[in-house]
Amino acid sequence: MTQPAIILVHGFWGGAAHWAKVIPELAKQGHTDLHAVEMPLTSLADDAGRLKKMIAQRHGPVLLVGHSYGGAVITEAGNEANVAGLVYIAAFAPDAGESPGGITQANPPAAVANIAPDSDGYLWVKPDKYRESFCHDLTAEEAFVMAVTQKAPVGSTFGDKIGKPAWKTKPSWYQISSQDRMINPENQKMMSARMNAKKVITLDASHASLASRPKEVTGLIVEAAKSVS
Repeated sequence: MTQPAIILVHGFWGGAAHWAKVIPELAKQGHTDLHAVEMPLTSLADDAGRLKKMIAQRHGPVLLVGHSYGGAVITEAGNEANVAGLVYIAAFAPDAGESPGGITQANPPAAVANIAPDSDGYLWVKPDKYRESFCHDLTAEEAFVMAVTQKAPVGSTFGDKIGKPAWKTKPSWYQISSQDRMINPENQKMMSARMNAKKVITLDASHASLASRPKEVTGLIVEAAKSVS
């Protein structure tokens, strides 16, 4: 049985280090072919292109795991031939012609007012609102570090639309965060239901479930990896 390589894909307002608690948990479960892509967050095309290059470096099956906007990236890049499955962690899973911004505007999350653009066109979570918006179930210190190190996307990226959604042809798994203030939980329920996911779990967690509930998130990833092996 060949285990897939696992590529972890971060979202807006964070980088690859947002997976810091999941990575050792996956290693404990015997997964050592692990990779966490660092994306520019300049456009969906740029981000999907970066991920495709990492996928191409792997010579066997790949399991893609996307958090937040990273879900849109794996949706766009996941049609590569060696992608065996997709795992969405409190993530966007747009359909063809949809964008993360369009889904958000149709059903705004609780913290939408705490996102503000700067004069260069980058979107930021207001630092003093970061914990309550993104990760209210982490410690104040952890949230402070996330707020200071947040990676802002170019605002226009939010409106970039999906071409061919990979979840229509690849097996998928989804984790809903019921206390999410960045992606409305109702949107997560809608997206996970229409993709006919192999398994959907709901955690009583913030948007940062990958940091606040790493064991449960890891469990879903491991289950997906076993299924596609």
